[in-house]
Amino acid sequence: MKIALRISVESYRGTREGVPRLLDLLNRLKVGASFLFSLGPDHTGRSIAQGFSQASMYRANHQKIIAHYGASTLLYGTVLPAPEIGRRCSKVMLDTQTAGFETAIHCWNHRRWQHQIANASASWTASEMNRAYRRYSEIFGSDCRGHGAPSWQMNIHALRLTQRLGYRWASDCRGSHPFVPVWNGELIHCPQLPTTLPTLEELIGNDGITNDNVHQHLMNLTASAQPSGHVFAIRVDPHDLRNEASLGNLLSGWLDQGHEVCSLNDLRDSMDFATLPRHELNFRKVPGRAGLLLCQGEEFLSTWKDAA
Repeated sequence: MKIALRISVESYRGTREGVPRLLDLLNRLKVGASFLFSLGPDHTGRSIAQGFSQASMYRANHQKIIAHYGASTLLYGTVLPAPEIGRRCSKVMLDTQTAGFETAIHCWNHRRWQHQIANASASWTASEMNRAYRRYSEIFGSDCRGHGAPSWQMNIHALRLTQRLGYRWASDCRGSHPFVPVWNGELIHCPQLPTTLPTLEELIGNDGITNDNVHQHLMNLTASAQPSGHVFAIRVDPHDLRNEASLGNLLSGWLDQGHEVCSLNDLRDSMDFATLPRHELNFRKVPGRAGLLLCQGEEFLSTWKDAA
């Protein structure tokens, strides 16, 4: 069974410090992965200036957030100028590709996408996605093959652009298996590879799950083969070495189970677009997360099929 790693890189410090360390781990274990980069300015500090985001408050108090991120990161975009990640970390991104890992687009501005995409216009959405696409092309000298939205947040305009920009795959939602997305009856000709497994941060601290045993819980979920494979989402966090150790245990465990840990593009190559099921999209709660996330819904026209 293929298990694709969807690695989101959201901040300047995460790109500069977290990615090289994660590359060492992945190379040591000889596994594949897809790195989704934020390519524009790092405005992490603006969330703090507005009283901390609900997502942050959902997991920690103010003091823990400051200790976790560090003072400089929390000031980006307010007191300190926001570093433009794509320009200042292009070498790290190129090194990632040179090391044999797939690179793709997460977003232009992570904070702005999270706060505005739900109600954004077509022009705003196109501006954000096109800026990221152009910067990716400038850095890598080629077109991007895939897109994975921050915090599984999208709108119809963004979904249409995954098709218009020619992406081979998108990983913008939560779900159970790859599918062709349908939004209010509109077919989007870009396959979705949804995140199928819960993330480390969603599990740790709940139901007796700790950094030391979270890998065992996830391995139980992958003990039996799923023909369509799995997608596991990781957020690069240069501040939490415990999660890095948990990830190492998990990847080693999956290899021991006989699974192939790969990139999203490798997972996409293993399927035939023409035979993928068509599923509606909706927003709903996911355990361990604040707010509503874009999720895979019922198979399109399944009620009509049953009636027929």
